Amino acid sequence: MDYRNLLIELRGTTALVTFNRPEVLNAMNTETVQELGSAVTALERNQAVRTIVLTGAGRAFIAGADISEMSTKTPAQARDYSALGHRVMRLIQCLNKPVIAAVNGFALGGGTEVVLSCDIAIASEQAKFGLPEAILGIIPGWGATQRAARLIGTARTKELIFTGEIIDARKAFEIGLINRVVPHEQLMDATFALAQKIAEQGPLALAMAKRAINEGVDKNLADACDLETELFSSLFTTTDQKEGMKAFLEKRKPQFTGT
Repeated sequence: MDYRNLLIELRGTTALVTFNRPEVLNAMNTETVQELGSAVTALERNQAVRTIVLTGAGRAFIAGADISEMSTKTPAQARDYSALGHRVMRLIQCLNKPVIAAVNGFALGGGTEVVLSCDIAIASEQAKFGLPEAILGIIPGWGATQRAARLIGTARTKELIFTGEIIDARKAFEIGLINRVVPHEQLMDATFALAQKIAEQGPLALAMAKRAINEGVDKNLADACDLETELFSSLFTTTDQKEGMKAFLEKRKPQFTGT
């Protein structure tokens, strides 16, 4: 499927999704958010795809929401816009395949919120992060008040939102917002190397691990461990479990089929 604001490229078992509005630093308008939801849904259904990488064209990952579009919204329209963003961010978060953010430049406002919805984030040394919505008279509307608080703590989240401070990639790494920082010219090579390593694992195991972590973090420890037990045991019904253990015993690489 063709998109106006996204580029989709398959590289082996990895799908690369590029936000492609460089003339506005990849600002997310309604159409782009809708396309992102459609794209990741299609990629989830594609059995040839094991991992998904999100990145941006030009100098930005995503510089935020499209303010020119957002500025004229009524409260009802703003609610719909926020709800759309929440649905797409949750879709990414709950996707049954790992999603990696390759942050090549500015990731502000909605851009940081997209990063927060991904499983892993690798950033160029040139990347910048921030939640500067308060200077616009609003708050983050796509989940940052909740996902950032859970990831980096409430105090750091409040500081980022209350001050609107833009932080560099090193600071983002230090506070736990992202997984690693690499030289700009090495960003995509490092990202695809990680994606390939992940793709070698059992795809059903990755889906269950992601579900256990995402759902378990909001449960009490006993219930979360019960969830892990259920997901762990369910994998013993799969061909992948039998193949993975057989390959280990035979000292060879497993050939997973996702069944």
